[in-house]
Amino acid sequence: MKKLGIVITDGVGFRNFIMSDFIAEAIQQFDSITLYSGLPIYAYNTISQPNITIKELDVYVESKPVWFFRKWKEVAHLQKHQSFYGMKDNLETGYPKNNSARALLVKLIYCCTRFIHSDASILLAEKWQFLFFSKNKITQSYLQLLKEDKPSHLFFTHQRPPFLAPFLYAAQQLKIPTSTFIFSWDNLASKGRMLGTFDYFLVWSHLMQSELLYFYPTVSTEKVKVVGTPQFEPYVMAKYKTTADEFYAKFSLDANLKTICYSCADVSIGSNDPIVIRAIANAIRNNSIQAKVQLVVRTSPAEDHSRFKTIREEFTEIKWNVPKWVLTRENHAETWSQRVPSEEDIKDLRSLLEYVDLNINMCSTMSLDFMLFDKPVINTVFGNPENGMYNDQRFLNFDHFKKVVDSKSVTIAKNETELINQINDALNNPKERTAERKAMIDLQVSESLEGTSKRIATTLSHWND
Repeated sequence: MKKLGIVITDGVGFRNFIMSDFIAEAIQQFDSITLYSGLPIYAYNTISQPNITIKELDVYVESKPVWFFRKWKEVAHLQKHQSFYGMKDNLETGYPKNNSARALLVKLIYCCTRFIHSDASILLAEKWQFLFFSKNKITQSYLQLLKEDKPSHLFFTHQRPPFLAPFLYAAQQLKIPTSTFIFSWDNLASKGRMLGTFDYFLVWSHLMQSELLYFYPTVSTEKVKVVGTPQFEPYVMAKYKTTADEFYAKFSLDANLKTICYSCADVSIGSNDPIVIRAIANAIRNNSIQAKVQLVVRTSPAEDHSRFKTIREEFTEIKWNVPKWVLTRENHAETWSQRVPSEEDIKDLRSLLEYVDLNINMCSTMSLDFMLFDKPVINTVFGNPENGMYNDQRFLNFDHFKKVVDSKSVTIAKNETELINQINDALNNPKERTAERKAMIDLQVSESLEGTSKRIATTLSHWND
């Protein structure tokens, strides 16, 4: 009997694997499915099939020794690969600024891993990390849960959350085959270590496959499958399609004007968002933009819109799209992870991608979203160490985004003058970079959006045989 366990960690995983066609396809390949969730069970109220069970995972909290060895392996991984700009940037920004007891331990780890960061030492740190939580009551409850459920394959929809390491350990102890999906295009070349060692891997592209094999040399090629990503599959699903008339009515827009969409980062890296929004709004008011245009701002799903209160009052003509992601649990250590998208929001996002004329964002994955609809994209990076703004220009050197910059599929605006000139160029020549945008999509997402969920489900079924 083929029994698939699926681990959903947060709202983005929910969007990718619950709001795509994945569950419908997986149920065709497996006799039963159990969803192991880091979200409350009631978030899944649209799922009612009798052969799908939903179980909410108890929340694991690291002990000090577990934290120490987990931190060691993550920092060592960054030290080993700091020739990659994103790794080096994360290494530098993670260095403690004070001398608290924990900060001193982190500094000790940094000091030691400067010299000791071989793959063998990283795997040894992981072994000690797993050893220290092996007797934890939550770990033991996970073991008991998997003994009772007996999944024949366990699929993690995200490779990084450290609080899931005990669940992976439980599967390993019971010799349940495990697989994971590489969550985002920047994770391998910019982020820290995976939560543990999986048996199989699903990746977006051949580029991501080569990155995985480089950063994790113990992984063999035949254990990695290129499937695309379900993150974009809703853009070809009929249930999320809206008409142009519905779009203009929903956002109270004028169909006779061109539309610019500015998509925000979250507050942790998007502190320059209000500066850029104000620059665009002023350019519209003073006719620096040659075409007659209107502006829609989409805020980050990870937060509310409160930080934009002043600019909303100053520019009442701006239309706002605040993503309708429902907060499913209060007082969580990572509140953003407990936000779950609504069907309405996916429709809203798809309509923006399809019907606006230009997107502007700060080096976001949203660049790919808009490229999928062949829309011009401008990446704004106004900040650098000299001008006192948040230094977002450093993101241009991150390995995943340097490929975008070098491809010429987007334009880069480092100040207001460059931004306004690029807006005029993009609106006057919207198809100028069509070939470059298509090439970038082919590089980052190697399979068609159609059939993504079916490819994933079929691959998992094959690995289960």
